[in-house]
Amino acid sequence: MLKEIIISSTASQNRIAITEDRKLVDFFVEHPEKDRMVGNIYLGKVARVLPGIRAVFINIGLKHDAFLHFSDIGDSLKDNLNFVDDDYVAEPDVKEEVKNSKPDSENGNVENQEVTKARIPRLKKGQEVLVQIIKEPVKGKGVRVSTSISIPGRFCVLIPYEDKIGISKKITDYREKKRLKKLARGIIPSNCGLIVRTASKDQPEDSLSSDLKYLSNTWVQVQDEVKKNSPPYLVYKDLSTTISVIRDLFTTDVSNIFIDSKKLYKEIRAYVNTHQPDLVDKVNLYKSSNPIYEEFKVEEQIKGMMNRQVPLPSGGYLFIEHTEAMTVVDVNSGRYAAKKEQEQNSLKTDLEAAREIARHLRLRDIGGLLVVDFIDLEEDKNRRKIYDELRKEFKRDRAKIAMLPMTDFGIMQITRQRIRENIMQSTHELCHCCNGTGLMQKKSNLINELDQWIQRYKNDGKKNSLRLLVHNSLGLNLRIGAFSTMKKLQLKYFLRIRLEEKNDVNPQSFRFIDSKTEKEITNDYL
Repeated sequence: MLKEIIISSTASQNRIAITEDRKLVDFFVEHPEKDRMVGNIYLGKVARVLPGIRAVFINIGLKHDAFLHFSDIGDSLKDNLNFVDDDYVAEPDVKEEVKNSKPDSENGNVENQEVTKARIPRLKKGQEVLVQIIKEPVKGKGVRVSTSISIPGRFCVLIPYEDKIGISKKITDYREKKRLKKLARGIIPSNCGLIVRTASKDQPEDSLSSDLKYLSNTWVQVQDEVKKNSPPYLVYKDLSTTISVIRDLFTTDVSNIFIDSKKLYKEIRAYVNTHQPDLVDKVNLYKSSNPIYEEFKVEEQIKGMMNRQVPLPSGGYLFIEHTEAMTVVDVNSGRYAAKKEQEQNSLKTDLEAAREIARHLRLRDIGGLLVVDFIDLEEDKNRRKIYDELRKEFKRDRAKIAMLPMTDFGIMQITRQRIRENIMQSTHELCHCCNGTGLMQKKSNLINELDQWIQRYKNDGKKNSLRLLVHNSLGLNLRIGAFSTMKKLQLKYFLRIRLEEKNDVNPQSFRFIDSKTEKEITNDYL
């Protein structure tokens, strides 16, 4: 399989496309004016403790206080607080308070609500605490943070105050896992844990040691920054989106990287040369005058990715709709199938849909709750095939995913880890005309609202002449015909109204100006 990373850089954004056999499978956008925040470490101060919702709000110097949920308060909290505050007096040990607690049967987590109650009292208003951003702000909400700190590198992830060694689940070879665990035990710093990443597979000891040395030095710098500064303060900033993609996804199975910016090419090449020099020859500067995404047939795939309707090979299609609470996907066959073939045709379409749904969740970076309405299947074994197909496809996804079996109504519920805004949110703005609904009021409805406005104005005893400002499209409806709507309104209410058409007026609204005072009075009678 030909796997490539193609990076297009302009003054306004960097776009990173990952393709497999020239088919787009992952896509990232980096905006210069909007820095990536996940991974940043802050010295913060507790602003509010809300046991009722099992949460703490931390002032880290951003517009909104950071949200710390009970589930993100790690076992290392005591060490965290001791580190940022030498005068901190530890409360009774959490393990002693909850020694009789039982594992949560739903998610296998030994930390139940009793553990949380034991931890939250440790955090008090005004207390200093070290936190790390784990989710970007979404739709006016602040960032989400954790007290468990981790510093990712090329081959390892350093976890201060943790006493554990983890090996990536994607490394399945028993001997390789045993080798890496032995290496990790030999190089791990004291009072730290370590996660060995997938990229470390078959790497020699010196590569892991070099990476861990870099991470250890970074952690020392973080500690120095904490001791020197007062909250709120940014003590560590993670890599940019572009470099983090190279760090996390540029593995040995990637054939080439192509970059159309000389400056970014030098930056990426320098990073790769430092952290994995054996891959540096795969980093290429794209020199053709033809736009890089057109050359690699990526641009048309990106445009197709943004569409609400997604075609399927058999002639069916998906409809992907975003709502405030969830994303909804509707699967349609697109063709009529004879009744005797209906079950098999429906199964074929649903299987195709399952593959495309998994692909588009990655491509669009859709997080949160997803509800899929598949074409109805009568046989249980066929419903199970759809579930199994989705599970298989989701193994390619780096985000955490949970799903429930298909119901008798063909409905499947899926949750996908949300870390940042999805691609649609980061590349699009709400339409100022329809406010994101995709629907526009009919002109007749607007004219009816306009009529009611004038009626309320007259009922208030007002008689001044008015200026009416509308968009050209509405203005045409008001003045068309020998006996226009505008003339009818003036005669109906015995009122002089001068119509003014302007392109900069919202097509879904109108504005009234008092001709005598030149004051806008639209909102007074809405």
